[in-house]
Amino acid sequence: MKVSKVATALFGAALLFVSGALAGEINKGTINVTDKVNVDGKTLNPGTYKVEWNGTGPTVQVTLRKGKDTVATFPAHVTEGGSKNASDAYGATLQADGTRALTAIYIGGKNTVLQLDQNGSTQAAK
Repeated sequence: MKVSKVATALFGAALLFVSGALAGEINKGTINVTDKVNVDGKTLNPGTYKVEWNGTGPTVQVTLRKGKDTVATFPAHVTEGGSKNASDAYGATLQADGTRALTAIYIGGKNTVLQLDQNGSTQAAK
């Protein structure tokens, strides 16, 4: 009887650990920025950034990290596209001053798109 309780507790703990690990993977991705882009008043230089987002519902908080350093944190709207994104990508809008503003992040292998609230006229996916 005592052994079955311990086995049940261990099995339950294992399930919680696995579900937590899987849930953590859902809200992460990477993007390779090829041009200087602005987001949340900060300039992102070309390079690879880790993308993480937290929240429930359509509005989430996105964090961009370069290595261990947090580069930017900003709100975004999560949308689900019709098909999976072929690769990690981003969208940027050309601003009047010639700079580019980050407008969207596409997570490769998923149909998730993180849409930023920024106005612009010319949008290009990278």
